[in-house]
Amino acid sequence: MTTMLSPVEAIYASVVLEDCVDQLAILGRIMPASYEGRSDAAAIVRDEISQIINSQKQLDDRFDSLLSKRGQKNVNQSSTQTDIQSVIGNMKDSSVAFSKSLKQSPLTADNLSKIQRDRFFAENVINKTLGDIAEHNTFDHIIEAVALQRQHKAELQKTILREEEGRKRIKKIHRQIQDVKKEKESEIQNRNEMIAHLKDQLQEMKAKTNMEGKYVKKVAEVTVSQTQKRCTLSIKDIQDEIERLRRQIDEEVRVNADIENYLRSHQNELEQKVDHWMDRYDKDIEAKQHELDVLKNTKANDLSKLQELTKTYAEYEEVVIADRIEKEKEKRRQEQEALELKATIKVQAWWRGNLVRHQLGPYSKKKKKGKKGKGKKSGKKSGGKKGKKKK
Repeated sequence: MTTMLSPVEAIYASVVLEDCVDQLAILGRIMPASYEGRSDAAAIVRDEISQIINSQKQLDDRFDSLLSKRGQKNVNQSSTQTDIQSVIGNMKDSSVAFSKSLKQSPLTADNLSKIQRDRFFAENVINKTLGDIAEHNTFDHIIEAVALQRQHKAELQKTILREEEGRKRIKKIHRQIQDVKKEKESEIQNRNEMIAHLKDQLQEMKAKTNMEGKYVKKVAEVTVSQTQKRCTLSIKDIQDEIERLRRQIDEEVRVNADIENYLRSHQNELEQKVDHWMDRYDKDIEAKQHELDVLKNTKANDLSKLQELTKTYAEYEEVVIADRIEKEKEKRRQEQEALELKATIKVQAWWRGNLVRHQLGPYSKKKKKGKKGKGKKSGKKSGGKKGKKKK
């Protein structure tokens, strides 16, 4: 929803915002790049740390007083317990702030550069808001910037919460690792005992294996002798198989000769068929060559027609390009007029702002005191003139 300002409100807001922009610019000029190396830097840091320590002492004193009250009988124990929990939370927050202040000084170049970035962001938002007020009498940009910063802050808070949850999970995992480590150490001890027992068994197995090896050697010798006897018997069987294969080879040679004779006769028949098909191939080639000549003539005619159409297309294309160039020139001229109109409006707004700040023209004090009624009429007239000029 857009919030519109009246012309007078827009002028007042513009004056205030311009003053803010000037102050931010002056602040950016006078702020140093860093306080490090200055003589009063240590005093600044010391004052900040002393404030944190004093707040910590106050929380400790309050915690002690609440603990002493909790031992009394006439005190509400539930409210006292609630106060103790809140004080404990504040003490944790104070400890975190103290540790951060010790780890990082607020006067370093990083923190000051962050201040400069925040200052530049505020200056940029105010400048854009001035532009909105001057053009549309609205301040929507500053509302959008505040909403975006709130959203960014909420996302940052969610990230911090996720990081805290991650740290809690890491601590839990560390505890689990310690438990697992203890379990593994006990398990390793048990396994070492098991290894010692297995070594004893290994010695027994070695002695047993030597005896079994001697037995296996004797069994192998007997097996070799039996195998030799089987080999002599199998050699005779192999010789009989060789004789049988020789007879089969003679038979295959005879069958091969018969097949060769058949294939020669079949080859002669195929050669005759090849001659017949070669004659037919030559005739078909002549017929297809004639068809190819006819197609070439047709292609030449079509190519000439294509060249004529291409020439006509090029002429039409030149006309279209010329029309596009004229439209582009007209568009640029309109954009230039719009920019000039916008610059004129900004100059008028700046001039009115100067009149308001310096109380010149219709905004002077003499005319407001002497002729109030006329001042109102002139204000209405000037408002009408502003509307005309903006149009």
